[in-house]
Amino acid sequence: MKKNVVIAGSSRGIGLELVRQFAAEGHQVVALSRNTEPLKELDLPQVRTMSCDIADEKAVKEVKKHIKFNWDSIDILINNAGKFLKQDFHKTKLQEVKAVYDTNVFGVINLTHQLLPFMGEKGHVVTISSMGGVQGSVKFPGLAAYSSSKAAVITLTELLAEEYKEKGPAFNVLALGAVQTEMLEEAFPGVQAPNSAEEMATYIKGFAETGNSFYNGKLLQVSSSTP
Repeated sequence: MKKNVVIAGSSRGIGLELVRQFAAEGHQVVALSRNTEPLKELDLPQVRTMSCDIADEKAVKEVKKHIKFNWDSIDILINNAGKFLKQDFHKTKLQEVKAVYDTNVFGVINLTHQLLPFMGEKGHVVTISSMGGVQGSVKFPGLAAYSSSKAAVITLTELLAEEYKEKGPAFNVLALGAVQTEMLEEAFPGVQAPNSAEEMATYIKGFAETGNSFYNGKLLQVSSSTP
């Protein structure tokens, strides 16, 4: 069955691979990113590319308007957009921390809040977090803003699942370990991850399609390495 899928943070890495894979199976995709060029280069008829800062209420309202007039509903929402910062805490300015939270927390809240009216009982909201945001996991210096923001969306997912458990959709969060992406190179230069962006996208896609039949309000740790 073909699905209507919204993917935030889709211009590179895992997000771009998710767009490719969903489109390859004929699903309809709305791909959101501040940088739309890589998406336009795909030139896929099933993909509607929209320039969107998910922390911007007006920008997300445009996405909402598009969905209202073109789709009856959203089957899957993948909150994959993320802003990364690795910096010594004593050098970090509050403005930089707020910028990370604007995308990683408030953007997730904004996008989810505005698109929820289009998601029914069988819908699935999948938010991408990080192992760094998991309580008790190994932590790394310089990631105070990033990892704490990723911890916030884990708890957010648990709360939303509880609030919507009677009428849906389902909410789950995936805490990813090391994946061979541009973000990993920025954080840990020279580290070779056990999984490629394509491999991780394949896992996330499958989980987004079927995971809501088995899980709601759950954190799944998707990692075989440290980091």
